[in-house]
Amino acid sequence: MQPILKTNDPVRLQYAQALLRDAGIAAFVFDAEASVMDGSSGMLPRRLMTGDADAAAAIALLRDGLDGYLPP
Repeated sequence: MQPILKTNDPVRLQYAQALLRDAGIAAFVFDAEASVMDGSSGMLPRRLMTGDADAAAAIALLRDGLDGYLPP
């Protein structure tokens, strides 16, 4: 598993998941339950993870779909 997105923005995270799902790329959110530990303030970013084989395609898709939000 490789992280492909790290964000505090739940809307951006859900949009990224939808882009990947539509492309047939399985992705999983890590650290979603961590917000319980920080009082649900959203301080701790969530990580969107995908399999090693899909990581390069997922990053390329998100770079296009999120308008350059990802670092190069």
